[in-house]
Amino acid sequence: MIKKSLLFLYLTFLTICVSAQPEMENLPSLDQKDVAKVIQLLFEGMRNGDSSLVRLCFHKEAQLHTTFFDDKKEAVLREQSLERFIQAVGTPHEEIWDERVESIEIKVDDNLAVAWVPYLFHLDELPLHRGVNAFQLVKTNEGWKIIQLTDTRRKIEN
Repeated sequence: MIKKSLLFLYLTFLTICVSAQPEMENLPSLDQKDVAKVIQLLFEGMRNGDSSLVRLCFHKEAQLHTTFFDDKKEAVLREQSLERFIQAVGTPHEEIWDERVESIEIKVDDNLAVAWVPYLFHLDELPLHRGVNAFQLVKTNEGWKIIQLTDTRRKIEN
């Protein structure tokens, strides 16, 4: 009887210990953390008007796109030059470009990463638009670099 009670206690304890362990697949990997750092660095560069910092985040062949619905409810896809974007960030402007991340979901396979990043964009403290940034990044010898950034934009009525 004592052996059965001890066995029951042992199995109960083992079950509690195993169920208390975090699921390994839900923990962020080092690559996921590094990808998140690149994205955060991009937004820091935008806030600070630092084009050099922004340039560090992108692969030299990166592509930028924006998609939205116009006033006629027609789908629009616009390509933006990486150089024009970097130049715009670095051109002195009074307002702070503050892209506030609401969440981030990152998936990595080998040297390819994708990130889904809902955001709220502010000029200083004024919310201007919201949407999602869809990033693709590649791991290079210099670290993770953004190769594709497509965002959606919905105006916020103030």
